[in-house]
Amino acid sequence: MRTVHDDSGTRLLLVKRSGDSSRVRDPETGEEQYVPNDALEFVDESPLETAATTVPDPARTVLTAVRDDRALGLLLELDRRGPVAVRDLMSGYDLCESDLHGLLGEFRAAGLVDEATVAGERGYRLTDRAAEGLTHLRSGGEDA
Repeated sequence: MRTVHDDSGTRLLLVKRSGDSSRVRDPETGEEQYVPNDALEFVDESPLETAATTVPDPARTVLTAVRDDRALGLLLELDRRGPVAVRDLMSGYDLCESDLHGLLGEFRAAGLVDEATVAGERGYRLTDRAAEGLTHLRSGGEDA
């Protein structure tokens, strides 16, 4: 399977190439159709990457930044609680200081959390990107 785009620039997955036309699949809808070969151009992109683009970018960011259930739980707690002081994160969860700061550093690099001041103390809050990604994941991919 390869990635192609049609005359309108829509990226499609090439399912089968024949003499005059090719069967292509829209990665978003799964719909397949035949398109003339001269209306298609190959794209230097993995078909798996093309398939992944059907998930909104904020949700993909969450998926790639979260490595285990504890990391996901931390994001979900920040979403539920709002900005949280580092002291409260340290005392409230089963993460040692280095694990907590490691996760928060990875989340900051991914654009999922920002530093915040909470009751005069340093803390963290979710970014809009993270909240949007979590909303999409919670909704099962339905438009939220």
